[in-house]
Amino acid sequence: MAGKIYTVSQLNKYLRQQFDDDIILQNIMLKGEISNFKVHSSGHCYFTLKDNLASIKCVAFRFNAMKFRFAPQNGMKVIASGYISIYEKDGLYQLYVQSLAPEGIGELALAFEQLKNKLNDKGLFDSKYKKQLPFYPKRIGVVTSRMGAVIKDICHVAKRRNPLVKILLYSVLVQGENASKEIVQGIEFFNKKCPVDVIIIGRGGGSLEDLWAFNEENVIRAIFASKIPIISAVGHETDYTLSDLV
Repeated sequence: MAGKIYTVSQLNKYLRQQFDDDIILQNIMLKGEISNFKVHSSGHCYFTLKDNLASIKCVAFRFNAMKFRFAPQNGMKVIASGYISIYEKDGLYQLYVQSLAPEGIGELALAFEQLKNKLNDKGLFDSKYKKQLPFYPKRIGVVTSRMGAVIKDICHVAKRRNPLVKILLYSVLVQGENASKEIVQGIEFFNKKCPVDVIIIGRGGGSLEDLWAFNEENVIRAIFASKIPIISAVGHETDYTLSDLV
């Protein structure tokens, strides 16, 4: 007696269900080397992850790819996390990447170097673009948190050296998801609505993660575009951000 005859689509659907029901395949981490990396006009990223003996197709949908803090490149060794399933139309099994991290180097450290090189190539750190600081500022705009020690230190030192100076605070988050956006808004506020002689942006010390808002590209470009000279006062003496360079 002949067995049941299936269509190709029925088979692929069945196989996908087997993949989707497998606990290991639904939360897996793979390490390998990136090749054939492409970004589609939709924002989805497609690439191959390979080692010396095998390879697997990978896709990172736009909403996941936007979370990558570094720019994936061919030849880069990475650890990809996600789930494995079948693309039913082609019967192709692939890794659906939800997060990506470089192997052997911190994700933020790599992102820092990549963005630094990118902006340096565009001339944003060139000394010829640096603005002259006023010798005797009468109005100082400060972009920082009203809750931190930074504003207190700035007020204390500035008033001691020049009792007549006016200090205007634009309070912002200095850490977290919305911090860079608020810092940009503070810089634009003083440039467009409240003229001052110089702007200070800053926060206290911390880890690379803590200081990351001052490494975001939108903040760097806002500093570069400012018509008012800006002083970067971020972290301790040993801390180092892209805001310092621009």
